[in-house]
Amino acid sequence: MMRLALDAAAAGHHVFPLQPRSKRPAISEWETAATTDPEQIRSWWHRAPRNVGIACGPSRLLVVDLDIPHPTDPSPEGGMVGSGRGVLAALAEAAGETFPDHTYTVTTPTGGQHLYFTAPLDPELRCTVGRLGRWIDTRGAGGYVVAAGSVRAEGRYRVHRDLPIAPLPQWITDLLTPHPNPESSDLRLPPERAAAYIDAVIRGETDMVARAVTGQRHHTLLKAAGSLGRLVGGQELDYAVAENTLRHAVEGHLGRDGFTTGEAESTLRSGLAWGIQRPRRITDTRDPPAQA
Repeated sequence: MMRLALDAAAAGHHVFPLQPRSKRPAISEWETAATTDPEQIRSWWHRAPRNVGIACGPSRLLVVDLDIPHPTDPSPEGGMVGSGRGVLAALAEAAGETFPDHTYTVTTPTGGQHLYFTAPLDPELRCTVGRLGRWIDTRGAGGYVVAAGSVRAEGRYRVHRDLPIAPLPQWITDLLTPHPNPESSDLRLPPERAAAYIDAVIRGETDMVARAVTGQRHHTLLKAAGSLGRLVGGQELDYAVAENTLRHAVEGHLGRDGFTTGEAESTLRSGLAWGIQRPRRITDTRDPPAQA
């Protein structure tokens, strides 16, 4: 493990020892103690064959942790099934981007993946749990990741793609960046108009889906799901209602001109996932405006 730690340090990563066959730090104040100093590394690992931790903040890393569901995990609302990789793929598609795996990637002992990226200088991105979606966590400032080669009871962390670490894609940075004014995309309407507005959005989007022509069905469904997903994210519309409404709207296209149920389901989930990350709320005009 000493060789692994020295190699990681040579790559500019600040490392510290983890307990043997574990992912728990073996030292206190691990983030400030993490180092690239070869002598300190030799001193730590000379005492025991410990695993290797990489402090993401000092190493300027943002690691996207893609989990796979445990067999006992409950299905998410709406009955969707998948994995962290599938959710990230849906987000990428909804953003009009390719799946961001052209970077250094490690497979975890439980079958998940760590995608390594260079973190932006600004904003500082800290650790998140589920912010990007179900089964996706991130490790940034204040967090650490277990390095490839480390061993746990479940198995070994292994390099899956030995590529240079890519910069974090801007679209992921945008999703992870806290917005100083979350009300910027909100609407202020009296209650009776709020309900009418939501009904109009649902009718308009589903009508567009139902009337979409061959060649435009994927894009139209994706856009409609994104619009309804924003209301779901703002807790103005129930997920199951949005999902079932869109499924009903697209029924007439299934099996026609190569448009399959699988494509429809994937597109629907992608759009909803994109929209949920960009919530739109409707506040009562009788309430005082939120302060920026």
